[in-house]
Amino acid sequence: MQNERSDNMARNTTSNSEASLTAALQPVIRNLVKDMRSRLTEDAALHQTWVTEHARAQAADRIGASFEEWSEEQLQQAAAGWVLTTVFLRFIEDNDLFGTRQVFLTGYDADRRSLGRDYEAALYQAHSDYSYRAYLTHCFEQLADVPATKDLVGPHAAIHIIDPSDDAARGIIEFFRALDADENTRWTFNDPERSTRFLGDLYQDLSEYAQKKWALKQTPNFVEEFILDRTLTPALEERPLEGFKLIDPTCGSGHFLLGAFHRLVTEWEKHAPAMPAPERAKKAMQSIHGVDINPFAVAISQFRLTVAYMQAAKDTRLTERESKPGFTVLAGDSLLFGPDAVGQGALNLQAQNFVYSTENADALDEILTPGTYDVVVGNPPYIEVKDPILKKQYKSRYSRYIKGQYNLTIPFMVLFYNLATNGSANIPAGWTGQITGNSFFLKPFGVSLVENFFTEVDVREIIDTAGAHIPGHGTPTVIIIGRNSAPSRRKIVGVIGLEGEPTTPADSSKGLVWTSIVNNIDESGYEDSYISVQELSRDFVSSHPWNLHGTTISQTAEWIQEKSKKTVGEITDAVGRTTHTGLDPAYFIPKNRSLTKFSETVEVATGSNIRDYLIINCNVTLFPYDSIGNSITPHFEEQKHYWTYRSRLQKRTDFGKTVEQRGLRWFDHTMFFPDRYQRKLCLPFPFVATHNHFSLNRDNRVFNQKGPAIIMPNEASEEDHLRLLGVLNSSTACFWLKQNSHGKGIGGVNQESRHELFDEFYEFTGTTLKKFPLPDLEGSDVTERGRRLDALAQELATYEPAAVFTNGTPNQETIDEAEANYVRVRRLMIAEQEELDWAVYFLYGLTDTDMSLPAGSVSGIELGSRPFEIALARRVDAGETTTAWFERHHSTPVTEIPDSWPEAQRVAARARLDLMASDKSIKLLEAPEYKRRWSDDLWTDKVHTALGDWLLTRLETPELWRRADGMPQPRTIRELAAQVETDPDLADVLSVLPLWSTRRGATVEKMLDDLLKGEAVPYVASLRYRNRGFAKRAEWEATWDAQRREDAGEITAEAVPVPPNYSSADMVPTAWKHRGKLDVPKERFISYPGASPEGDSTLLLGWAGWNDLDKGLAIFSTFADRADEDADTETLAGILAGLVEALPWIRQWHNDLDPQFNLKMGDYLEAQLAEAARSLSIPVEDIPAHAPKPATRGRKKTSK
Repeated sequence: MQNERSDNMARNTTSNSEASLTAALQPVIRNLVKDMRSRLTEDAALHQTWVTEHARAQAADRIGASFEEWSEEQLQQAAAGWVLTTVFLRFIEDNDLFGTRQVFLTGYDADRRSLGRDYEAALYQAHSDYSYRAYLTHCFEQLADVPATKDLVGPHAAIHIIDPSDDAARGIIEFFRALDADENTRWTFNDPERSTRFLGDLYQDLSEYAQKKWALKQTPNFVEEFILDRTLTPALEERPLEGFKLIDPTCGSGHFLLGAFHRLVTEWEKHAPAMPAPERAKKAMQSIHGVDINPFAVAISQFRLTVAYMQAAKDTRLTERESKPGFTVLAGDSLLFGPDAVGQGALNLQAQNFVYSTENADALDEILTPGTYDVVVGNPPYIEVKDPILKKQYKSRYSRYIKGQYNLTIPFMVLFYNLATNGSANIPAGWTGQITGNSFFLKPFGVSLVENFFTEVDVREIIDTAGAHIPGHGTPTVIIIGRNSAPSRRKIVGVIGLEGEPTTPADSSKGLVWTSIVNNIDESGYEDSYISVQELSRDFVSSHPWNLHGTTISQTAEWIQEKSKKTVGEITDAVGRTTHTGLDPAYFIPKNRSLTKFSETVEVATGSNIRDYLIINCNVTLFPYDSIGNSITPHFEEQKHYWTYRSRLQKRTDFGKTVEQRGLRWFDHTMFFPDRYQRKLCLPFPFVATHNHFSLNRDNRVFNQKGPAIIMPNEASEEDHLRLLGVLNSSTACFWLKQNSHGKGIGGVNQESRHELFDEFYEFTGTTLKKFPLPDLEGSDVTERGRRLDALAQELATYEPAAVFTNGTPNQETIDEAEANYVRVRRLMIAEQEELDWAVYFLYGLTDTDMSLPAGSVSGIELGSRPFEIALARRVDAGETTTAWFERHHSTPVTEIPDSWPEAQRVAARARLDLMASDKSIKLLEAPEYKRRWSDDLWTDKVHTALGDWLLTRLETPELWRRADGMPQPRTIRELAAQVETDPDLADVLSVLPLWSTRRGATVEKMLDDLLKGEAVPYVASLRYRNRGFAKRAEWEATWDAQRREDAGEITAEAVPVPPNYSSADMVPTAWKHRGKLDVPKERFISYPGASPEGDSTLLLGWAGWNDLDKGLAIFSTFADRADEDADTETLAGILAGLVEALPWIRQWHNDLDPQFNLKMGDYLEAQLAEAARSLSIPVEDIPAHAPKPATRGRKKTSK
């Protein structure tokens, strides 16, 4: 039996197991949330209580979220509370922590399972009115009877937020009683070591919602141990154990607290070996304090610490002690509670009469008193705050150190130091240690932290961990060690990152970078391939920005600076965006949609559109201005669109004021710069990218924050722009920009593999770019090189499949010809870029002679054969390194200079390879992270996409979607296929479909089905939304109703609620793909699932280019057609549900007297709806209840 038990434990509680407990519990959480949401909706009194609670939270400035968003968070916490408390109970049962064979729910073997069933039966016999929920609650109450576990279910526990239904409680019970295929308990928790590490996995991954909201990630043990080594160890050397205090104000699942506790137990064993183990354990635990904003994280910490205390006390049961273990871990926002650093409460939450049920305000104020702790450690979040009210609150409380936009690194850095003892009254200054984001190094929001705060405290160690592989920390990080005292005279230890891990280590704690940090941090002057240990001056640490570089990097950067004659800022008028909508999803639309619906648009280039000298594949933005930037009155379609999002548009703020408070129209872009817009020549670039990409814009476009532009003076010529274009696109410029810009990792807080430096994204700000040092360009050929590359780029754009297909019907011959020309021009660009890079080296004095060949004199070269790539391939071939460079860029590595190159290029390549081998600066600059990537989609993929777009545009021909009398005409895919096959006007579609399709010999119907099924969004809400999406849609509808009342003069604008954003979980995939977080219709087609004619199983489609009236008429005509076929009542009522949704818009926008029909079409359709509903014997108000439901996939029966 023991073998069975240990095997089950290994199989079911290991986070890497295929059938892990964490993964299995995620759907349980989702179902619980859904159940609790239903209870909240159906119980009017409970719902009103929550609405009142939400209003109080808003009034107290605790949140800015809508009721739906706020209630979702509460439901998630409640669901997690019920599940985790059951996990705790199961752990206690299986490990006999309440006594031998004390089982309440179930057990790890048949005997114990029987005990659990018997306990339940006895309970029901004693309490005939008990339900499953009452039974589970009774089990929880057993925890309340034991001092050690009382707080897990105390008044501040999340289980008290809301109860699940009886069925949902039964689901929890049945989950933990489930058996595997061998009739063994599937989820067992008995473990001789009583390890609670698996609870850390639960903390991180139990709730997808919580993980996204707070970017939850466990701190790896090796990082926690390192930080404790640098803080707790020296702190213990200089002060007594008695009364020692440590806190983690962002404790998560308790890793730092557990690590500290174990060390303190060891210290007490040394200090008082005769003291009984329970007393030592309690004294150690009394030192432990923690706070976390996430209640279920706190519950996990409390339980883990409780088990750790029991083990240290050498107890076998939790019931052996009459008192609590002694630690203090609370749920609450550590940035809001507690007095500020000078002892005055900056935000008295109790005075505002609002705290959450999970918060103990008095205890939080006490635990967060500044100057209290000997050690403050943790891994605080460093994400940006999304809730506008919370963001404002934090900024107010830490106003001295927060300026402009910021992330949580700033307030938490200040908090950590403030909580530490300040060295007065014979108490040594407290130690602080944290791993946090390094974005403050270079970003403007870090200025006040560095220059105002770090000048007041004793920063001891700055450890750049961006190159180390730290699981869960893809965003570049730094470890800061210090003391809460005035700066000391001692030098600051700086560990500077040089290179990242060459490969992802199997064991991150033994990675080359991390090992080098741990082994050499105390060796000043040490340097290897990965780190450099330096002494940093106080002046350096108190001056922003922080540029932490190794020797070669520093020397190269200094040399570039010394050769500078001017900066970009000195020769330009501005660097920044030309417009800022303030709500991009409401303005940005695909170009194909603008052609069919809107007329007041211009192209908008964001960062992703600007690559390799080109600006392509742009969307458009709604643009209420004329060609010189003057305001215009929007046309009817634009007015309708703006009205739909009016409440959100009116609430846009910049500089602390709404758009109307700043004297603008509520639908204007919140910041538009007409003067910049009028400069048709400018140099846009991506704000965030892995490499530098500058292009010359000559067209009528706007540029936003993600794709800002360099604006030169009015008198600047095209040559002036081309000269700057050449320098800024060089590898030297890439190097300088990366050294002076904030690195953002490889694209996400949860990305972990960071060893390929060329993959790291950087934020190229206008402030940084203005400082870019320009060399003396007089007499140089950089202008001609910029002109050459720009001209080649413009030619290349004409060979893009999308551009080629605008000239006529696509065919294989034109595709092949375009590909040959595309390859030819692209190879020329690669060759010319190489010459540009080497020409710029000479301009900065990095080479003694100009080693470039004249512009226009080189032949094209293949990607993968540039000199730096040859050197890289040789290193790979010799086993010196590994890289994904060639695979990622679809290139073939070569180790020798190609024989096919002209002799001049071969000679130049040999000279460059030799110099790279002997000159450290050139070797540095000729590295993949600074060289142009020439990343591109595969040609076949581009052709397939362009053919699809061409076909879709052809199928949007308006005449296809109207009858001869002009009325809208939905069509099934089968009907469309028949027309494509027989209509001479659609012969081009018939010829292109086989070019696009990947199915050999497919029918036209099948090819059209493949093409169109992902391009249509359902006509009715019941088929567009899922999960919380329905509640959010209801909030939007309430907003629209309020706006109509506002327009009628019944209420003021202030009374109109602001609806929430949607998420991908709120919509079916096709709706999310085309509409996004504001549900803006951007699809090409409408689908009517279940409404196709009898005998036609293909999908019925409509055209999204119809106006609201057309859409309503199409729905009603579909109803009439199906009624003529004697369709069943549910089908007909479902179709009418779409008309019910459409009518408010038709009445709002299309109820004037129609001259053609002499009718008010809104009134007409409303009357038709009423008559149709009568014919079905269903009241109109009940029609929405018959809306069609999504088709469900059948499941295979499982054997038991």
